[in-house]
Amino acid sequence: MVKTISYQHTNSYEILNPIVDTTENIWVCFHGLGYLARFFKRYFTKLDPSKNAVIVLQAPSKYYLGDTFKHVGSSWLTRLDTDQEMKNNLNYIDAVMKEEQLHNDSRIVFMGYSQGVSIATRYLLHYNTHVKALVMHSGSIPNEFNELDGEKFRHLSGKNIHISGTKDEYITAELIQRENKKIEMLFGTECELHRPDIKHEVDTDLLVEISNTL
Repeated sequence: MVKTISYQHTNSYEILNPIVDTTENIWVCFHGLGYLARFFKRYFTKLDPSKNAVIVLQAPSKYYLGDTFKHVGSSWLTRLDTDQEMKNNLNYIDAVMKEEQLHNDSRIVFMGYSQGVSIATRYLLHYNTHVKALVMHSGSIPNEFNELDGEKFRHLSGKNIHISGTKDEYITAELIQRENKKIEMLFGTECELHRPDIKHEVDTDLLVEISNTL
């Protein structure tokens, strides 16, 4: 017999650039599988700190990477108890948004990388408030979304950006075809596509270019 119980959980997050009077974009970032927020934030150091505030969220489930048990990574969720874990993630992100007084701020940019794309898109639908942009970098949009969700997405983000490296070792022709269908269903033609010549890695220069066009 399996039972569930609710309890209070504490988690951290990182601030690279704080919000200041000149801030134009507030990046709320969701890292990929195996990362920690403290290390993922380095990918945003090229952004102009006077215009770009950067908040990097921390996935809750931590584990040792490799066989040496020296380096720690983290994960947002797995195929086990996915709905329950996603609800926990939503509660955590809501708490950060409240702590940083971000609700209804028109400068918000949700950015997800790899596994973080699934969290960023799910959270945007949960947040259900218009944001400045949604940046989806080297990750898959969840399969659970449907055409009704697409109608919602079209009103939630002022700019939708999808990035996929041409040398990404995790991408196949079948995956590209499936992802393109999801992009069309959710965003129609209102999605800016970037196909940089990179592997499965964060394109820091492209992020700077994007920040200048938001």
